[in-house]
Amino acid sequence: MDKIAVIGGGLAGCECAMQLAKAEIPVDLFEMKPEKYSEAHTLPGLAELVCSNSLRSGELNTAIGVLKREMETLDSVIMKAAHESRVPAGSALAVDREVFSEKVTGILEANEFITIIHREITSLDDPELAGYTKIVVAAGPLASQPLTESLISKLGEQRLYFYDAIAPIVSRDSVNMDIAFFGSRYKPEDDDYLNCPMTEEQYYAFLKELKTGERVVPREFEKEIHFEGCLPIEEMADRGDMTLTFGPLKPVGLIDPRTEQQAHAVVQLRAENKDKTAFNLVGFQTKLKYPEQKRIFRMIPGLEKVEFLRLGSIHRNTYVNAPEVLDEHLALKSDQRIHLAGQITGVEGYLESAACGLWVGLMLAEQTKGHELPSPPQETSLGALLGHLREKVKNFQPSNVQFGLMPDLNKRAPKRMRKELYAKRAMEMFDKWKAENL
Repeated sequence: MDKIAVIGGGLAGCECAMQLAKAEIPVDLFEMKPEKYSEAHTLPGLAELVCSNSLRSGELNTAIGVLKREMETLDSVIMKAAHESRVPAGSALAVDREVFSEKVTGILEANEFITIIHREITSLDDPELAGYTKIVVAAGPLASQPLTESLISKLGEQRLYFYDAIAPIVSRDSVNMDIAFFGSRYKPEDDDYLNCPMTEEQYYAFLKELKTGERVVPREFEKEIHFEGCLPIEEMADRGDMTLTFGPLKPVGLIDPRTEQQAHAVVQLRAENKDKTAFNLVGFQTKLKYPEQKRIFRMIPGLEKVEFLRLGSIHRNTYVNAPEVLDEHLALKSDQRIHLAGQITGVEGYLESAACGLWVGLMLAEQTKGHELPSPPQETSLGALLGHLREKVKNFQPSNVQFGLMPDLNKRAPKRMRKELYAKRAMEMFDKWKAENL
């Protein structure tokens, strides 16, 4: 009987394992926690969210909203757990990260076709992997150095990498509610976000310290490459004095109830758990040193005496040059027995990684049944992501799902309607593809 090894118990690995288990294919899921942790992980369970607790917009006029729908249609374990651990965040899908991890872990542990093995795999030539028909590497962007080096030896080229940063989490009880106020952008009656308004003078004083604060310096042999979709806040500040006010500190749509006016800038905090006892500083991923984070972020009005439950940090994300080294099944061109899944392939984002793992599991399950499953059309969100991993470009970079990865509409339409048209086309084509192939 076919037996498949999945290395890594993150979002991609869990999705992959569940899709295989649904087809009654035995899966051994190798996860090094709790025996060993990466520099960014702290929870013992599977599917740990280490950056934000947000899975982004659920609106169906967005590519990520359409991807959520596609994943739900394919019975995604990640989407199921996310809905069961949801916390208020407006139109976004945010979760209590501990509850979310517990939900996913419980589902996989209860599945008779999945065996979770808590052991670090340091080499793809490990004798323990010899008996598997397929090996799926879903070790994520923080793959250990030995496993990464083993993968490089299979690829025959140097890895690519970029830096990703984590935002701080603070205690709700330590926020000064005489200054901060609840409200979502354009919906002041909602209480999904805490907002800390800044005057122009306060903003520029904060900006000055943000630019000059002491930062974590990369090691000598590492070149700093930041992913544009998740820049450290001080990196954004370096790009211009007004960059933050058009980005994470955008005040538009947020009226301070004390003054009944729009502030010069607004720092938003998003609930981390259902009880709203912990809040994440939205957009404040950072590489500032810990003492500097405390000093500078306490300059924000309302956070003068804030208690930090988790400080921000920086870590290296590793990914491969997918168009060059992977085939259409996300298998290594140099070794067809080994497939990659998740962020290590060059997709960026929680759900994009999960969707990639879901696809690999579904595709391998169908192969085991003797059915070659075609990729969803590139007009769909999942198809667009997979297309990104196949399109050869001069400088391959990770990407979130976006309508820009899809073929043009090839029709004239008002700008305000184009997103809806992309989404409508994507949903229609995905439903047709599923009906014909699954």
